[in-house]
Amino acid sequence: MADVPTPSDCLADQCGKTKRDSSEDLDLISSLPDVILQHILSLIPTKFAIRTTVLSKRWRHVWSHTPSLYFPRDLYRFRLKADSINKTLTCYKAPKIITFNLCSIYIDHLPYIDGWIEFAMSRNVENLSLKFDFNSGKRYKIPEFFYINSSVKQLRVEAVELSFHDMIPKCSVSWTSLKKLHLRYCKLSDESLAKILSGCPILESLTLYLCDKVRVLDLSKSLRLRVLVIDGDIWVPGPTQIVAPHIHCLRLRNSQLPCTLVDVSSLTEAKLDIFFCSPQKLKADFLQTMFLEMLEKLQNVEKLTFGANFLKVLSLAELRGVHFPSLKVKVLTLETMISQYVIPGIVRLQQNSPELKKLTVHTTTDDGSIPNEYIDKYLDFVGLNSAQLWSSKAMEDIIPKLTHINNVSIVFSSTKPNQNGSLNFLHEF
Repeated sequence: MADVPTPSDCLADQCGKTKRDSSEDLDLISSLPDVILQHILSLIPTKFAIRTTVLSKRWRHVWSHTPSLYFPRDLYRFRLKADSINKTLTCYKAPKIITFNLCSIYIDHLPYIDGWIEFAMSRNVENLSLKFDFNSGKRYKIPEFFYINSSVKQLRVEAVELSFHDMIPKCSVSWTSLKKLHLRYCKLSDESLAKILSGCPILESLTLYLCDKVRVLDLSKSLRLRVLVIDGDIWVPGPTQIVAPHIHCLRLRNSQLPCTLVDVSSLTEAKLDIFFCSPQKLKADFLQTMFLEMLEKLQNVEKLTFGANFLKVLSLAELRGVHFPSLKVKVLTLETMISQYVIPGIVRLQQNSPELKKLTVHTTTDDGSIPNEYIDKYLDFVGLNSAQLWSSKAMEDIIPKLTHINNVSIVFSSTKPNQNGSLNFLHEF
């Protein structure tokens, strides 16, 4: 069996070294217009697109005009060497890049990354995605020119898990076309994030996935921001205060540390849950207070989604007789396994939502949820007999309230967890 040609072999062939040519008879795919072929090739890693050059003369230059360049982390046969990327960019002919996706994991890439980013920007790249994963602990320092750009509309910067990448610009930021910003495992400060946001006048969507050092997230000056996604855990708790008067959609997965929704007055849609990792201590009293305060801020939101841990904490509050605010929610989605540990909270949400039209329950696994024994232990601690609360007779009084609701459509479905055992909480681009 003949060896598969490497991208370097194909690039050498394209630059003038003769190799065999396949039949020049065009097949159905080869007869398609260049713009369609280029779109197809833009959907696969660039090294595979380059290999199409050996098919025939028809294909020799098609890849070099694709609107996207994709250099992913390569765990298989061929290591993506810096020299190969340099040759690829030298042979690339398209005057404009729509998407440039780079995952750099090798130390020998470091001297060239500035040039690769500069190349993408020189072609007026619109969607720029950068991931840095240097296992040796080396860090890539983002150059100042990176913070001044007028073509990028979507930007994603990501570091390896818990190896935070500094996003602390020393210069002013000018991302005048940026609409979507996704930062993952980045180290920020309140001041640096404020500087970044001040340079994004038309930003519409912001994602902060396990971004360290942000405490007060003030988005009051981001007048066009509509979507905010925040993910935190016990190691990276996320902001303690959120001031976001202009956003319409909030997706928040918080830790057991304080988080106050100071101003979310324009919200129409929200999704909330907390991260829990055993053997964490359950801060049940604190969580009940925080969640009920959040519900107060969500009273006018028409579309709400709650995860299993959020519902378990609300159930504790309901069993203790704590007052719940009234809600104007019309569409309520619950991502949880149905058990006695969430039913009291669900029933109370329904009873306090007189305008509810649709209830959807996405049944999930219990991975990542607060262990049931923690709930029982807390109930016994506050003087409520957990065994008696969960008895068949007690549940018989509650369950009919869950299934008989006038004028409400109830839908049950299943949601598969992701590889980490948690729900697919974030929308990626």
